[in-house]
Amino acid sequence: MGFIYSWLVRIASPFAFAIVLWRGVGERSYWQGPAQRFGFGPRVPSQPSLWVHAVSLGEMSAAAPLVRELRSRYPLCPLVVTTATPAGRARALALFSAAADIRFLPYDTPGSVRRFLERIQPSVAIIMETELWPNLFRECERRSVPVILASARLSAQSVQRYRRFGKLFAGLFTPNVTVAAQSAADAERFKAIGAAENQTRVVGNVKFELRLGESVIEAGQIIRRCYGYTRSVWAAGSTHSGEEEQLLDAHALLQVRYPDALLLLAPRHKDRFANVADLLARRGVKFVRRSRMAQGGAAVPLDTEVLLVDTMGELAALYASSDVVFVGGSLVQVGGHNLLEPAALGLPVLTGPSYFNAQDIAQLLLGEGAALQVQGIQELATTLQRLLDNPAERARIGAIGKSIVESNRGSLERLLALIAPALAQRPSAAGAAAHPSAES
Repeated sequence: MGFIYSWLVRIASPFAFAIVLWRGVGERSYWQGPAQRFGFGPRVPSQPSLWVHAVSLGEMSAAAPLVRELRSRYPLCPLVVTTATPAGRARALALFSAAADIRFLPYDTPGSVRRFLERIQPSVAIIMETELWPNLFRECERRSVPVILASARLSAQSVQRYRRFGKLFAGLFTPNVTVAAQSAADAERFKAIGAAENQTRVVGNVKFELRLGESVIEAGQIIRRCYGYTRSVWAAGSTHSGEEEQLLDAHALLQVRYPDALLLLAPRHKDRFANVADLLARRGVKFVRRSRMAQGGAAVPLDTEVLLVDTMGELAALYASSDVVFVGGSLVQVGGHNLLEPAALGLPVLTGPSYFNAQDIAQLLLGEGAALQVQGIQELATTLQRLLDNPAERARIGAIGKSIVESNRGSLERLLALIAPALAQRPSAAGAAAHPSAES
């Protein structure tokens, strides 16, 4: 079945590349590094590299503490960071362009994978969350490269899909693969699709390792001055098509009570900024683009109803400038996004009913009262009004969330404890750890 899978990927990869080229017509970032998608690119220095893969923007942000710690502990080892999307690449460049060689992950054809691994010569492959590529895993096994699925998660729906195509993915978990699962439930799901007991560990979620720091809070306060401190401000982050309409309806209901309320609307994908701007214009909503506000540094006019966040990499600071945060992808069947970032800032977090992408985190925050679930437009507006009416309640909920984030840290150390033995088998990596430098 591996033979059939490889040919299916070979057939599919030209179509996938055609889609990349087509999307690049409207967004030129898709045309960056095209040869990398077939495994081409410069060779890293002669000694083995440390390789971290994070598929897109959210996973790249979650990988940041791990990448920084690897750079600190192994300062002489070349560090390669790969992603699959332009948004992930942009985030990687913003986070650690000076510390890492940033590339696109190649398609999972045998030739592309071989070319890629030959060029980066990894001593270990650390793959964030859930990226399961049979040819990549098999080629890593052939080269004796340990593969660690870091902060790995798998939904019940994904288990069903893998079982449906089980023969194509037979032998996926080669002996060199270790699953460092987010939770016991995730570990059991990986076992259900073929991971052995001795390949599976429960390590926790590295997303709890985020440390936003005082600089983010200070940046939020600077932004807040542009709105005016007397206004009520709520943020809706990582929103999707079909969701913005509901959020705008809820905002209109909120404005009955708070006529000067300001919504910070941050679409998940940059290629939708123009569409959301068109939506606001069609509805007659008075809005300002964040990109133009940032360039001019001017205050937001008092009659502005919505600040359209058409910038990347500053969502945490914009959250910090808000009173309440709604996390998108949850009023539509996308599965939700990262609830931990606003919780870590001590802000009350709202989510819709669709949060299966990070169900354990959502249930933890909801169960402890750090997050509130809203079913639709009316309940969202009512909950926002109640929280804006009561600063003490906002502070109480926010304090619970911040405490949860702080008390669940530790997964990074457990993950590094799994990585260290793999690197110890490579003399150059072990030597790099023993000779710290100022390179970090």
